[in-house]
Amino acid sequence: MSPIFIMACVAAYSILLFVVVWYTSRNADNESFFIGNKSSKWYIVAYGMIGASLSGVTFMSVPGWVGSTQFSYMMVVFGYLVGYAVIAMILLPLYYRMNLTSIYTYLEERFGTRSYKTGAFYFILSRTIGASFRLYIVVNVLQTFVLDAWGVPFWVTVASFIGLILLYTYKGGVKTIVWTDTLQTTFMLLAVLLSVIFIARELNFSFSNILSEVFDGKYSRLVNTEWQERSFWVKQFFGGMFIAIAMTGLDQEMMQKNISVRNVRDSQKNMFSFSIVLVFINFVFLALGVLLYLFAETKGISFHGRTSDDLFPEIALNQLGSVSAIFFIIGLISAAYPSADGALTALTSSFCIDFLNIKKSNWTEEKQTKVRYAVHISFALVLLAVIVLFRVINDDAVINKLFTVAGYTYGPLLGLYAFGLFSRAQVKDRWVPLICLLSPIICYFINDHSEAWMNGYKFGFELLILNGMITYFGLFLLRKPTIS
Repeated sequence: MSPIFIMACVAAYSILLFVVVWYTSRNADNESFFIGNKSSKWYIVAYGMIGASLSGVTFMSVPGWVGSTQFSYMMVVFGYLVGYAVIAMILLPLYYRMNLTSIYTYLEERFGTRSYKTGAFYFILSRTIGASFRLYIVVNVLQTFVLDAWGVPFWVTVASFIGLILLYTYKGGVKTIVWTDTLQTTFMLLAVLLSVIFIARELNFSFSNILSEVFDGKYSRLVNTEWQERSFWVKQFFGGMFIAIAMTGLDQEMMQKNISVRNVRDSQKNMFSFSIVLVFINFVFLALGVLLYLFAETKGISFHGRTSDDLFPEIALNQLGSVSAIFFIIGLISAAYPSADGALTALTSSFCIDFLNIKKSNWTEEKQTKVRYAVHISFALVLLAVIVLFRVINDDAVINKLFTVAGYTYGPLLGLYAFGLFSRAQVKDRWVPLICLLSPIICYFINDHSEAWMNGYKFGFELLILNGMITYFGLFLLRKPTIS
């Protein structure tokens, strides 16, 4: 397929995106940027959050996981359901009752300033590395399959993407993202569904054939009973539950969209409906993975020396024709944009509110806007630098470890909120940053030696739970004496 035609599709999609941006960002102010004037429709937020949750990593990696873990990832997704219920019933009422713009303000009310800043810092660190990693994966595909042949430098490609994201988020913020996420979710799901149809047609599969392979084929195993393995079903389920709580309920980016809804009841509707739909969407991604592997086997496509992440792009771009390639590229971009635009907006919001105290300042609306613009541009440059650094490192093992470390930093947030919600004790606030620094380090050390120390045990998603427990225990040791 012509690289020029691929880039023309990217340009056309971007133009459509900016039409939505122009329409939704009219008359936007600082309240629009931070919380969408609390006027977002719950069903629009719910639908758009699907795209924000399913990043470029999910778009390419989840289908590829079928080859090694089959359908066991669905146990993580079932855990998500419970985690999202906890968010809806416990965290959302708390955020609305306190009328929060930054969810980390809760930590200041509960423990003190240093706990508050620590929570906000870990969010900024996690989101910076995580968003950069997700965008890097997408940009790297375009660079490898299209732009390297044209001699376009990688940093120019990254700068172009971030420039587009900066342009359509700098004014409207959450008010705009709620609607752009809807557009992006639509195209991403369309790309996945069309890929399923195209591959099934090539394999001469009917709908019943697809269901037969999914439920009874060689890739259909759902429950892994080997307790040492990362995909052991108990680890998967409880890991998924706490991942949802930490990476959605304690994440400013995800909650910023939820609290932009008018009231807590509507926000809860959003969370419950989103979580149910997400189960079916992840099932389709895994079904796509089954078809991709069957297609590769049928056509004799070898992936020796390549990663499972290459499976979907290789088949979509080189095996299924031009229409498949077009929708894959648009779907991939649609998966990347929500990860980066939401992160950029949330990073700006968190820094402005949690570190610059913009909401409590006596600054005029005009000065607040200027400061917000400056912070927004600064974080865009930070994302650019981190993504280019990933390319310079050019070592998947190192990059994945960086991404894993970023995931560890949600553990301290989990421990802080758990202690705040389920204990009445106060803590020695000045020592909280130290506890939250040591907890991820201890977890990383345990994970690195778990097979030798624990009879072959391999940590999976449940490492987040351990991380939160260590933080909780550290806070327990730091509690202030009760005055009788």
